[in-house]
Parts: sequence; structure tokens; C-alpha cells
Amino acid sequence: MPRPVPPGIGQESVWDYPRPPRLEPTARKIRVILGGQEVAASCRALRLLETSHPPTYYIPPEDVRQEYFARTARRSFCEWKGSATYYTLRAGGREAVDGAWTYHSPVAAYQALLDHFAFYAAAMNACFVDDEQITPQPGGFYGGWITSDLVGPFKGVPGSTGW
Repeated sequence: MPRPVPPGIGQESVWDYPRPPRLEPTARKIRVILGGQEVAASCRALRLLETSHPPTYYIPPEDVRQEYFARTARRSFCEWKGSATYYTLRAGGREAVDGAWTYHSPVAAYQALLDHFAFYAAAMNACFVDDEQITPQPGGFYGGWITSDLVGPFKGVPGSTGW
């Protein structure tokens, strides 16, 4: 297991996040941009916190421009949340294949996630928490968003599959 970086003032360590993950509301402004189009914007998102992962933000369906979305055949299963359904986004001449996902039937403990959308930040032009452009979680498998108020190391870097 890696050595966690001690958090500074106003920072969180992803190593202090729980397992199983905790879901909590956030009033921070979450925005997603693809092809110069704002495809999602919300101050009512949910933040999923799991040990060693930067937060994944889930945006309510009412705050997502679903006209840019097309459901795909891709599915995945999370031991905590259940089965996820994926969507390809097309906006402003850009395409993000399987760039967003949602849980149409989450397990009871994560029922609040119902139909909320999460985004792979690396597939988008930009994603923001408040006015800060985030860095995508490394590795491409997980959908966490790294901001300056987080310290790691973060799962997804080479050698982290056993964490």
C-alpha cells in the first residue's frame, strides 16, 4: 500500500475516505463541457467518496442536457452501487464514446444515485468544480475528479491495481 500524502490546510486526503463508499450532497458548482457545449451543470450534485479515489460527481438528470446523449450497449457492475448503463455524448463536433454512466436501478444503500449521471473527465473538453478545471483520475478506468484540495496518491496510477 502506498504512503498517503498528509493533507494541508483546507485539503482532504483520499485515504481518509471510507470503504464502502460514502455518498453525500455537494453545493459546489459542477460543470461538464464537450465540444464547447455545456452538457451538464449543477449545484445539486452528489459526491461519492471511496478510499484512494478522488470524488466521483453524480449530476441529477434535470441538470444534464440529455439531447447530447445516446445510450450504448456497454454495462458494468459495481459491488457497491449495482449495474451501470453507459452513454455516448455528441456535442459541438466532438464525441465521447461511453463518456457518461448512470444507475437506473442502484442497490438500496445508493438509491439516491438513481438516474444521476457521472462523467469520465478525460473524455470531455473540460470539467469544473466551482471555477477550478479538474484533472481526471489516472488510468481511465475510474471516473474521479482531482482538484487542488485533494491529496493522494490516487488509485489508477501504474501499480495501483492491488490497492
